[in-house]
Amino acid sequence: MVPELPPTPSTRRIFVNRTLNLRSIEAIGFDMDYTLVHYRHEAWERAAYRHVRQRLLDMGWPVADLEFDLQLAQLGLVIDLERGNVVKANRFGYVTRASHGTRRLDFAEQRTVYSRVLVDLTEATRWYFLHTLFALSEACLFMQLVDLLDAGKLPNAMGYADLHRLVRRELDATHMEGTLKAEIIAAPERYIDVDPDLPLALMDLRAAGKKLLVITNSDWHYTQAIMRYVFDPYVEDGTWRDLFDLVVVSARKPAFFEQRNDIFEIVSDDGLLRPVYGALRAGAAYLGGNASRIEAHLGLSGAEILYVGDHIFSDVEVSKTLQRWRTMLVLRELEDELSAHLAFAESNAALVSLMSQKAALEYRYSSMRLLLQRKAKGYGPQPDASAADIRAEVQALREQLVSLDQRIAPLARAAGELVNPHWGPLLRTGNTRSLLARQIEQSADIYTSRASNLLHVTPFEYLRARGSSMPHDDD
Repeated sequence: MVPELPPTPSTRRIFVNRTLNLRSIEAIGFDMDYTLVHYRHEAWERAAYRHVRQRLLDMGWPVADLEFDLQLAQLGLVIDLERGNVVKANRFGYVTRASHGTRRLDFAEQRTVYSRVLVDLTEATRWYFLHTLFALSEACLFMQLVDLLDAGKLPNAMGYADLHRLVRRELDATHMEGTLKAEIIAAPERYIDVDPDLPLALMDLRAAGKKLLVITNSDWHYTQAIMRYVFDPYVEDGTWRDLFDLVVVSARKPAFFEQRNDIFEIVSDDGLLRPVYGALRAGAAYLGGNASRIEAHLGLSGAEILYVGDHIFSDVEVSKTLQRWRTMLVLRELEDELSAHLAFAESNAALVSLMSQKAALEYRYSSMRLLLQRKAKGYGPQPDASAADIRAEVQALREQLVSLDQRIAPLARAAGELVNPHWGPLLRTGNTRSLLARQIEQSADIYTSRASNLLHVTPFEYLRARGSSMPHDDD
């Protein structure tokens, strides 16, 4: 009997927003950080936090006692630069949870501040979207510094936007100076979670005739060291370079997709550069360049190319909008979210059942109130029952609703604390999708928790989207 591929674990599935025929894909480009290479993000972010805190200490800021707290923030939150708040919004832009510094706003305070405000990410002067795992240390430190700013403990008078710019500047400086990346190169086992499934997934794609590319903003020295650590033990009689038809480092995404930057060939392991004036060479490594140059080299364009990355804007949205490439978003935290939902499945079924009962009771309750109103004011069809009987029915229904709410409350609270006790699930808030979910839906043709999940579909597969629906379609 011919063996079949093993079933796909539920947490390793690829989810489809727009139908994608993998047979039509001729080339696949991959980002590196958090795409081909997954970092132990708590270790990475803790190290980044430590470096930035030291820079602030050197500036004389009173931050010695601050500690990194992974639970303070999550992917998909938005910083309100005007008010110094961090908020979670639903897909319509309505704020559903908020924190000022590290202090959670209660419902009344949140309603006062945001009842007439919609989160609009096009208003970049006010809203800053936390769209990568690299932003967790940034958000944590910003929230803690807001507390210090409000307490008058920072040395210079500044607004919340100024404070965030300073945090961003110091974090960028940490990355640019290379001290953090030097730590990772020196001890990659502390920071990198190697995925042994990924090399095989890439081999399947190459053997099926797909051209594979690396397009990363990281520099050559770092890229080479990290890719060797992740891939070389799994490549027989070769290196990580043998898995890819082209490597582009220091790509400067999103400018890589927007501009026509110069390109240089890397001609030695130590990074010696040579300007390129003619055609690119298959199997070579390059610095800079642009998407149009890559398309010309491949003889491909638009929907023939799939780009895989973790950054919603710099990887996914811009490659789709400007180049019309197909897109795949890697959202590693999706694995934890799916696992949490699976563990909560029985409780969620109970919650759904109780909410259905509540809806039926509420309809009955509101109907009785309307009948009582008509009886009291003497208009419309008059019920046979007396006002006293209707009033008794209303009271009984109210008591049933109170009892039901007491059973619903702990389940609803637990559902709202899945994944993160402060912010809840990544992709939902209450009964609707989060703003992050909306961004994924708009930008990513497909999304998944790891690049290696391509191993669980064949290179010849037709990935079909579910039919879209509106509320009335369920009737």
